[in-house]
Amino acid sequence: MPRPDGLTPARAARRDFLRRLPALGALATLPTRALAEEARLLTRRVPSSGEALPIVGLGTARRYDDATRPEELAPLRATLERFAAQGARLVDTAPSYGHAEAVVGQLVAETRLRERLFLATKVGASGREAGLAQIEDSFRRLRTASLDLISVHNLRDTATQLATLRELKAAGRIRYTGLTTSFDRQYADFETTMKREQVDFVQVDYALDNRDAGERLLPLARDRGMAVMVNLPFGRGRLFSAVQGRALPAWAGDFDCHSWAQFFLKYIVSHEAVTVVIPGMAKAGYVDDNLGAARGRLPDAATRRRMEAFIDAL
Repeated sequence: MPRPDGLTPARAARRDFLRRLPALGALATLPTRALAEEARLLTRRVPSSGEALPIVGLGTARRYDDATRPEELAPLRATLERFAAQGARLVDTAPSYGHAEAVVGQLVAETRLRERLFLATKVGASGREAGLAQIEDSFRRLRTASLDLISVHNLRDTATQLATLRELKAAGRIRYTGLTTSFDRQYADFETTMKREQVDFVQVDYALDNRDAGERLLPLARDRGMAVMVNLPFGRGRLFSAVQGRALPAWAGDFDCHSWAQFFLKYIVSHEAVTVVIPGMAKAGYVDDNLGAARGRLPDAATRRRMEAFIDAL
């Protein structure tokens, strides 16, 4: 429910955390070598290729779906520029995210960042012709002749669309194929499909308060040599609401965690099967905060259990 100031509890909590973030400008006082170490983003390798990707990417659902006016596009442009400037790469979108593909395509073209980014989108259509048409629309909206990853969205007509994606990969138009879900009711079918089909990436929902995918899907991806992209890392906003008004536990410093966003994200990327997590970011400040999860130490197994117990007790 919105507060008197018009913010939901989750957004108000995130705003308060961002206000307390240390200024990145303080890094300028560090020696050059220390600055480089501080700035470096942790990476994980895509099993099928060995390509290294920074472990925090950018999701575009909701925030990018209806931006059309200059004043709406400006903060998104600043977000993308800040994201790339810090060495992050993966930007995830989909035809079903309103106008997000077109907005991303416009911003990438205007900033000339295409060669520095890993662009991922999805196909969510039934039938070969409908799938091909949607894919061609994605190339057009994203203003690129090649894409890094296209995934079958929520298992829709999987066999047909995967056949098309494999043809596109063989032709050099895409580099990776994948499957996505964000619903636990699809997990059984998703697991069966992962066992039957070989793809480069899977994308699943996983969060500190939504750990079911960690029981079977993430270990299976590791065993099958599939990279894992995680969506909905903040539990659809529930996590920020749960910790609103609470200080970080002192032991969060043991894994270089300085905000609740980093607490939630570091939990995810500390899972050995996870390749990259894709929180939504529509402000440059969110980039600074979220990319902090890709720096410094990550929680070990004992700390992960402690984090779970902490959140479960709220």
